[in-house]
Amino acid sequence: MFDKTSESFATVGSEISSSEWINELMLGMRLSGLSYRHVQVAPPFGIRFDADANCAQFHFIARGAVILRLGGEEQILETGDAILLPRGGEHCLLSSPGVMSRDIEQIDSLPVCDNFSCVNECPDTADGAPSVRLFSGCMQFDLGGMQPLVSMMPDVMHVGTLLSRYPEVLPMLEAMAREASLKRAGSAGILSRLADVVAASIVRGWVECGCGDIGGWVEALRDPRLGKVIAAVHREPGRDWTVATMAAEAGSSRSVFAERFRSSLGISPLGYVTQLRMRLATRWIAERQLSIDQIAWRLGYGSQAAFSRAFKRSTGQTPGRLKHGQAPGSSVARLGQ
Repeated sequence: MFDKTSESFATVGSEISSSEWINELMLGMRLSGLSYRHVQVAPPFGIRFDADANCAQFHFIARGAVILRLGGEEQILETGDAILLPRGGEHCLLSSPGVMSRDIEQIDSLPVCDNFSCVNECPDTADGAPSVRLFSGCMQFDLGGMQPLVSMMPDVMHVGTLLSRYPEVLPMLEAMAREASLKRAGSAGILSRLADVVAASIVRGWVECGCGDIGGWVEALRDPRLGKVIAAVHREPGRDWTVATMAAEAGSSRSVFAERFRSSLGISPLGYVTQLRMRLATRWIAERQLSIDQIAWRLGYGSQAAFSRAFKRSTGQTPGRLKHGQAPGSSVARLGQ
């Protein structure tokens, strides 16, 4: 807390709407599909998902009911329910609590295309209960410079709690069910994109509803002056940012701004800028195949050498090594720790 002689960051005059930084979050979000499955099974069944901690897992229950078991806790998911596990991790979908589970990777499936397959162990029968149908997706979940949000998210984000506030999500879920059942040409691509949109909608709803009890980082975004600075840095990561220019953006003195920024985010203002730039650089090297010179220029570095030194300090490897085939996961994981 600041004493009465300190400048107030609640001063009216440079306010940023909550929608502005949410827009920055949505623009920076990348959901890259790794694998998608349409699963049809009949009770009793148990399916285990061992999603990597770097991958998010999405499930939509198109028909029937399942029990989600995660970390020793269970909850029932019914027809129309969708969940996002932003950090993945081992979890099971069960027909009943006592059923043994099998690894989804060990269950026979029919490939439809490179990243989409179908599991059909029991079609509907005339004598018994209808089978359960669900759609699952495993995806890379990258919020770019706002990646700290991922560690703050709950283990499970349930779209059912958002449908009353965001009714537009329901038609997307229904479209996913139709695409999964019809298996038309191009279904895999449409399903993956719908899953991305639904996942993004879940994240947006969580943010707009208050983000739970996480304080700190999101509270900084909600602060009128700090939020304005963070949004500006994300819009112009290559600008010649200094503590002075960031403080001016916030309408505050350098000392008060720097103290407030560090106390709210746990990192210095310039450290935040560097962290954002390195995340963007890692993505651009991996996805856009930009040259090192182009990336250095876009991120405001005076030379390739200066950028390379900063990149190595942050990630532990040179940009050239990453560009020539090394997976970016290890470098990305180090950023923001």
